Order: sequence, then structure tokens, then C-alpha cells
Amino acid sequence: MIIILEPGATPAQREELVADLHARGYGVHLSEGVERTIVGVIGTPERDKEGLVEQFEALPFVERVVPILKPYKLVGKAFKPEGTVINVRGVQIGGGTLCVMAGPCTVESPEMLFETAKMVKAQGAHVLRGGAFKPSTSPYSFHGMGEDGLKLLAEARDMTGLPIITEVMDTRDVELVGKYTDIYQIGTRNMTNYSLLREMGTTRKPVMLKRGWASTIEEWLQAAEYIASQGNYEIILCERGIRTFETYTRNTFDINAIAAIKELSHLPIFADPSHGTGKRSLVSAVSLGAVATGADGLMIETHPNPEKALKDGPQSLSFGQFEKLMQDVRPIAQAVGKTL
Repeated sequence: MIIILEPGATPAQREELVADLHARGYGVHLSEGVERTIVGVIGTPERDKEGLVEQFEALPFVERVVPILKPYKLVGKAFKPEGTVINVRGVQIGGGTLCVMAGPCTVESPEMLFETAKMVKAQGAHVLRGGAFKPSTSPYSFHGMGEDGLKLLAEARDMTGLPIITEVMDTRDVELVGKYTDIYQIGTRNMTNYSLLREMGTTRKPVMLKRGWASTIEEWLQAAEYIASQGNYEIILCERGIRTFETYTRNTFDINAIAAIKELSHLPIFADPSHGTGKRSLVSAVSLGAVATGADGLMIETHPNPEKALKDGPQSLSFGQFEKLMQDVRPIAQAVGKTL
């Protein structure tokens, strides 16, 4: 359940309430908004909720108590109705900004990465993406450059000023990746890696959580709850397509999920049309649709020579195609009240 405090509640009253909840054995999570503080209470048995609602609503500094029936408490809309806004090195994610993360699927060489980083910066992207540790269906595919790739990403950040996002795949790599990255990415294959999710919750860096390729929206939000339950609320959700019976595209991009997340959660929601379609010819159209639906950002793969990319060449935009996408998306963002 959540306890919504009166606007005039004092710090001492809040501390008194938190101490009482801890004494009862409940987990406590605070969301301090501009006008109100919301206290998330985790671990209350269903049989006790009715009595607890009456007890806490009797306190003079409590506005109301809301029982939460959904299995995700901390990432649900009620916990932070105004929405979460994350700041990464001056880049705003969420709120009224459309954030674009762009770069190659995989770091291949210094020359390729630096050329791409400079280009996406020039075209108005806000965050540089690039894989150093890459999952792959085949054990014989390219799996990334590891720490050497992370060092190149950090060098590209120094060169352009762009924050970086890169994937972490294993709990054993969290500390290493955290030395370099500004945002951790959890890929589709690891959405249900609960040990990794819990580890992400103990970090104090933003985490992008991609939807599992066969996961429902509720399962996705519960995966985010694993991270939030450990104290890290800076979570970005990313719709990247799900597996259906359709074979023309790599995945089926679920544009419904963008609008649904806006109804259900306070977390920023991004779209990854590169993985969602697997075809560069479709990336721009799906990007525009996602922004029109309310996405807070886009994650786009681009490469100086997509035909020679070591990973995901067919879905990577050429530099010219990325420039055109950035031009096309601006009026759509403006029409839905977002700045790019």
C-alpha cells in the first residue's frame, strides 16, 4: 500500500511514520515530490491492510492511504503520479524531453566508434549507445570487445560529451561495467535474470530494462520492481519488440506497450525500433509512431557502413538515414509536447 502525506507534513512526522513502519517489519520506500511525499509500504499481509488503512488515515499528517493490488508497487503509477525524470550528466530522460540514444550495436574499432559518436552528436542525439559485452544466439558470433570496448566508449564520451549506455550481462561484470558506463542496459535475454536485477537495484546508476522477447507487460513491470525494491528507482523501460508468429520482421514491435506503460507506470518508456523491426527500411516509420504514442525516447542503431557491421547490420541506419530520421522526428515530438 502507499501512504500519501499532507503537503504540510514535517520531516519529523515523516520520520516518525517510517520508524513505526520499520518497527512493524515492513519495507519502506519514499517518493518525495514537489508538493507531497508518498510512502510505499512493502510486505503488508492482505489480512492486515484494512486495519492499517484505518490506523494510518487517523494520523493528522496523512492525507490518505491507498491499498495497491497490483504485484508491482514501486514502479506503478500511484507511487509517483507526476512521473520519473532522470538526469544523466545533464541529459534529461522523461518529462517533456524526447531523448535519443544512438550508436553502433557493437563497438568494433576506435575509428568506427569515434566517427559514429561524432555524427550522432552533430545530429542531436543525447546518449551514445554501444555494446562491449554482446549476447548472441550463436556461440560462434562476435560477442564484443569486453573491457577494451568499455574503454573506447569512455574515450568517445570524453571526446563528445555524450553520456554512454552499454549492456551488462552477468552479476560478475557489474562492477567492471559500472567503472565506465553512465547507464546500465539489461537486454531482453536477461529481463528475468533476477540475480542481475537485484544487483542492479543496489547500484546508484540508471538502468534501462528492455522487455523480454516473450514477456507480458505485467511481467516486465515486475522485473522492474526487482530493481526498485532494492532501492534504485532510476529505471528506464524499453520496448524492443516481442516474438509472434510473424516472420517478415525480426520481432513484432508492440506499440500498444508504449501507451500501456504510460497508464500503468511512472517510469520513462523508450522505443527500440531497430530490434523491434530488424529492417532499417522500417526503423524511421516505427520511430515516428512510437513518439506519437508517447515514448520518452528512442534507441537507434547506426553505423558508418551497415553492410560491413559485425552485428545487426540489416537493422542499422546509415549516417544519412539517421540524419533524415532526426529531421523527421522533430515535428512529431513537438506535436506531442516534447522537445528534442
